[in-house]
Amino acid sequence: MRRTCVAGFRGKGMLLFGIIITGMVILTACTPTTISYSVQGSARCQPGHRVGFLRTSHGELVDASGCQVVLTGVNWFGFETSTFVPHGLGVRNLQDMLNQMAQTGFNTIRLPFTNQLFDPASKPQGIDYRLNPDLKGLMGLALMDRIIQGAGKIGLKVILDRHDPTADLRPQLWYTDQVPQTRWIDDWVMLAKHYRGNDTIIGADLANEPHGPVTWGDGNPSTDWRLAAQQAGNAILAVNPDWLIIVEGIEQFQGDTYWWGGNLKGAKQFPVQLSRPDKLVYSAHDYGPEVYKQQWFQVPKPSDLAHTLPDVWQQHWAYLQKVGTAPVFMGEFGGSSMGNDAEGVWQRTLVAFLKLNNMSYTYWAWNPDSSDTGGILQANWKTVNQSKLNILSAYQWPKLGQPPSHKNNHSENSGAILNAYQWPSSK
Repeated sequence: MRRTCVAGFRGKGMLLFGIIITGMVILTACTPTTISYSVQGSARCQPGHRVGFLRTSHGELVDASGCQVVLTGVNWFGFETSTFVPHGLGVRNLQDMLNQMAQTGFNTIRLPFTNQLFDPASKPQGIDYRLNPDLKGLMGLALMDRIIQGAGKIGLKVILDRHDPTADLRPQLWYTDQVPQTRWIDDWVMLAKHYRGNDTIIGADLANEPHGPVTWGDGNPSTDWRLAAQQAGNAILAVNPDWLIIVEGIEQFQGDTYWWGGNLKGAKQFPVQLSRPDKLVYSAHDYGPEVYKQQWFQVPKPSDLAHTLPDVWQQHWAYLQKVGTAPVFMGEFGGSSMGNDAEGVWQRTLVAFLKLNNMSYTYWAWNPDSSDTGGILQANWKTVNQSKLNILSAYQWPKLGQPPSHKNNHSENSGAILNAYQWPSSK
């Protein structure tokens, strides 16, 4: 769920990429498509190969067989709220909900939670036990277990996201007086031990959207998110060496302000250093002008954004994957419009950008009750928003364990553009 922030960066346009993206935006607005992907070791990445846990290799995610994978999923929120349960279970059966996610084409769930979820007093609210009789009496970790079990049954992977320290509270720092850094790390270690060996859970998104006074690389133990992420990540890896450690950006770095959790410029000078470097994934969040009219949205006409946005993304987060430092996972993006207004152009351009660069994402959100973005589901919690799905289905990696198709169903011209374009060196 989003809040406003103030930013002061204006990116320079990249004409060539803008032309490419403009063409892709027009094409993807018309019909869902599938494109070819470059897959590491594609000759041995046959259907049914072993997926297991993931690691990183030269800016890519690879599975236990060494095959490249891309996470294309959704956020399903609620565990981080005072209901202490993913929303929608008052209307739907849990397994039915998970099945629809997989049938809709997603392969991953980012599951936000609050540390308060694990307190004995945090009882789930809003579950219809007639629809979900197997959830009766479950709460906290046991309820999370059941969701993980249901996801694993159909091949969905799960990323755990420590979204808030306490329910419905988004502090600037990753800790509060009520949930100090020690509790934050201890709960992560508890989860890492609890789920060790369960390859449905593939990673820990350490803390959601650090912002405000949060710093990167200055060595201040109270505000330096890079130091805190290293400490928590290494504590997790000490008890569970299989998980990906997902480190979000911050809001401000050296006078440059961006979305909460989206600014990763500091990672170039001050990279996160883990005991297992092949488990590091950086993560950014990005939103459109309906959430907040950032300075870079101030263009003469909406279509101009297809030319100007890629350079903004390259400078703030995309460079890390393009130069092979580490994969970049777009943990959140979403909005109500997929049209030709500024919001729609931003959203369609971002999907095309992620697709062109094989970057992983989880869309915000599956839920329809995200007030400023809406969701994949309509208000009835059953029907999908087809306009969103049409755009996202143009970039959905298949179920993990199945190699992507090399058949290019995009238009011939679009395929030629994609094959001809080479991304420039990082600035």
